[in-house]
Amino acid sequence: MVQLTQITTRGGDKGKTSLGNGERVFKNTPRIDLIGTIDELNSSIGVALSVQRSDQSHENDTAITHDLRSIQHDLFDMGADLCMPSSPEAGKSNLRITKHHVHRLDTMVEFYNNKLNPLTSFVLPGGTERAAYLHMCRTIARRAERCLIDLHTKEPVNPEILRYTNRLSDIFFVMARVANDNGAYDVLWEPGKYHGG
Repeated sequence: MVQLTQITTRGGDKGKTSLGNGERVFKNTPRIDLIGTIDELNSSIGVALSVQRSDQSHENDTAITHDLRSIQHDLFDMGADLCMPSSPEAGKSNLRITKHHVHRLDTMVEFYNNKLNPLTSFVLPGGTERAAYLHMCRTIARRAERCLIDLHTKEPVNPEILRYTNRLSDIFFVMARVANDNGAYDVLWEPGKYHGG
């Protein structure tokens, strides 16, 4: 159980923070940048969760709400994993992203994608309010993946985090389309439509 009794610790006043193993690192290191981006993604999911249809019983809205909440918990698990850098002495009791997390995302993507017709063009971010926020989640997830790859080129990273993060943008994309009434309110790209002339 986590217990937070003091929010302001002054421990970071010199630009450093602590990892889960006690190591002090600067707040702009690739690992902390990634953890911060994951936190930003989680916050953007919170915004998407705050937008609900007036019909609370709508099947798609209920499923998306449930699955977004589960992803938020996964992202906290990921933060716990990332704050404990892998090492030979790292115990198995440490919280880690596993293949089960990845499998659950794969199942979600398949579930939502099965509701949708194939696309004939790229989709512009937008449509319903919840879909627009889910597209924002998608782009932040892409940035988190870039941060992750940057860290991965410098330090060991749990390979399941790489797999999980690679799927995040996919789940937000298909959720956004489902939130657009299964694609009915998708705004499709029309190449060259607004060029001068």
